[in-house]
Amino acid sequence: MNILDAQERDLPAILDIYNDAVIHTAAIWNDSPVDLANRHDWWQQRLDLGYPVLVARDPSTDETVAYASFGDWRAWDGYRHSIEHSIYVRADQRGKGVANLLLPALIDRAVALGKHVMIAGIEGSNTASIRLHERHGFAQVGHMHEVGTKFGRWLDLVFMQRRLDERTEPGQGR
Repeated sequence: MNILDAQERDLPAILDIYNDAVIHTAAIWNDSPVDLANRHDWWQQRLDLGYPVLVARDPSTDETVAYASFGDWRAWDGYRHSIEHSIYVRADQRGKGVANLLLPALIDRAVALGKHVMIAGIEGSNTASIRLHERHGFAQVGHMHEVGTKFGRWLDLVFMQRRLDERTEPGQGR
């Protein structure tokens, strides 16, 4: 797989991957698919903030098969060193190691931007995602029971985090 910065040409594939996750999985806690304008605005907002949107392209077909990004953890200034990330993989590519390529690339980008903590919010029964994050140095820091709902059932939310640097004070280094 080639890991690249997303371009506008990737947005239809990103839209398809996103909407498939909305319709068929509990990875995204929205019930309604979005349109291309929504994904374009999301992509542009990430770029305006200097945040990456990465894609995995199959080198043999040049098809976008997954994407990943991060955004601010919370909107207040005190959280400016923390980010939350997302990785979504096309259904036919899940379990083939694509997320294992995207997550380290996201971590590298976050470190380069001087971020201190990367956070993952994972639906509690998504053991594949929890194991992926554990393999990349994330630790579970919270488990919120029945805080969401989709497909007529309650959903748990597992929070995992990884420190990205060894700063002991926010003013050090970057």
